[in-house]
Amino acid sequence: MRVFKFGGASVKDANGIKNVYDVLQQVGYDDVLLVVSAMGKTTNALEVVIKNYFERSAELQSSLQDVKKYHNQILLDLFEDDKNAVFTAINQLFSDLEGFLKSNKSPNYNFVYDQIVSFGEIISTTIISHYFNYRGLKNQWLDVRNFIKTDTTYRDAIVDWEQTQKLISKNVKKKVLNITQGFLGSDENNFTTTLGREGSDYTAAIFAYCLNAESVTIWKDVPGVMNADPRYFENATLLNQISYREAIELAFYGATVIHPKTLQPLQRKEIPLFVKSFLNPSLPGTSVSKGADLEPHLPCFIVKKEQLLISLSSIDFSFIMEENISEIFGLLHQYKMKVSLIQNSAISFSVCIEDKFGNFNDLKNVLSKKFKVSYNENVSLYTIRHFNEKASEMVEKGKQVLLKQVSRETMQIVTKETTN
Repeated sequence: MRVFKFGGASVKDANGIKNVYDVLQQVGYDDVLLVVSAMGKTTNALEVVIKNYFERSAELQSSLQDVKKYHNQILLDLFEDDKNAVFTAINQLFSDLEGFLKSNKSPNYNFVYDQIVSFGEIISTTIISHYFNYRGLKNQWLDVRNFIKTDTTYRDAIVDWEQTQKLISKNVKKKVLNITQGFLGSDENNFTTTLGREGSDYTAAIFAYCLNAESVTIWKDVPGVMNADPRYFENATLLNQISYREAIELAFYGATVIHPKTLQPLQRKEIPLFVKSFLNPSLPGTSVSKGADLEPHLPCFIVKKEQLLISLSSIDFSFIMEENISEIFGLLHQYKMKVSLIQNSAISFSVCIEDKFGNFNDLKNVLSKKFKVSYNENVSLYTIRHFNEKASEMVEKGKQVLLKQVSRETMQIVTKETTN
C-alpha cells in the first residue's frame, strides 16, 4: 500500500480537488490510502470561530457563516446537481458543529479547540469522497478517530501506538482507495484530539508504519524539499535526495516542508518518503531514505519567525547551575514553551522559544520571582545546516544579531531586523 498526503493548499477550491483526482489518475490509486487536510485556510477560519465563541459571542454566527459559505461555494462548483447527497452530509456536519457550540459545558480552551477545529478535516474528506464517487472513482471513507488513539493532551496529543497499530492493521482494507483525515485522533472517551498544527504529515506516517506501507508521498505546491524557504530566500534549490537523519535535523530546526514527528516512524521501518509537486506530479521531487547523501550538498537555511528570546540572570549574582537550569526547564515544560536554542554563562541563561499557546506572560511572572528577566519579542531564529562564511554573511546582512551559536555542522543566529 502507498500512503499519499494532500494538504490544505492542494484542496483549497474546486479546481484543486479536481487536480487531486487528475493526479490519482496519473500515478494510480489502487491500494492507496489518502490523508487529506482541511481545505485552504479552514483551520484558521475555525480558530476565529473558537476565539469568538470564548471572547466575542456577537460575532460567532458571522464567523461560522464564513466557513459555511466557503465550503458551499466549493460544493456548487463541483456538483452540477445540488440534490447530490453530499449537500445533506455537509449540512448535517455544520448542524453537528452548531450543536456542540450550543451544548458544550467545558471551559477548557484546548478541549473545545480540538472538538471544533476537527470539523475542517471531516468536511474536507467528506466532500472529496463524494466527488470521487461522483466521478466514478470508488473509495472507502474512514473516520481517522476510529483508528488513531491518543492521550488527552488536547492540541498536541500523544499517540497510543499499541492500540493504534491494532485498529489500523485489523480494520483498514487494502487493494482499495481509502480516504481519511490528517491531524486528528481520539482519546479513550472518544473525544476528538489533534496531533499539533501541520500534523497531517504525521498522520500519514502513522498509517504507513502500521500498514507496512511501500512508501509515503507528501504532495506540495513546491517541487520538493528545498534548501531554503522560497518565501524568505532567493534562489532556493531543490534537494534531490536526503537521508532520514538530515531530514530529521532539518525538521527539528523548523523546516516546515516535513512535520518533525513524521520521519521517526518511517525511519524505524525504512519506509521511503517522497515530497512531490501536485502541480507537476511527473517530476521526481525529493526522496528521503536511509543513508542517502544530501544531494546536492550545499547550505540549508531554516527561519522561524515570531520567536521570543528570553535572558535570565540571577538576582544575587550567584551562578546559574544545574539546579536552576532544571527548574527553568521544568517551567518551560509546564507552560508548553517550545525551546529552539539555549545558551548559558556563569550568571545568565538565554533561551529562544516559541510561545505556541500564549503563556509567556504567566511564565514571565513566575520566573521574575527568582530571576532578573529580560526579553526580545518578535525575533527570528535562522539555522544554517552545512554553513559556510558566505551563508552566514547573507543571513546577518541588515540585521541585529542578538545571539549566535556554532557547532560542527550547524550555525544558529537569533536576529532582529534593523531599521534605517
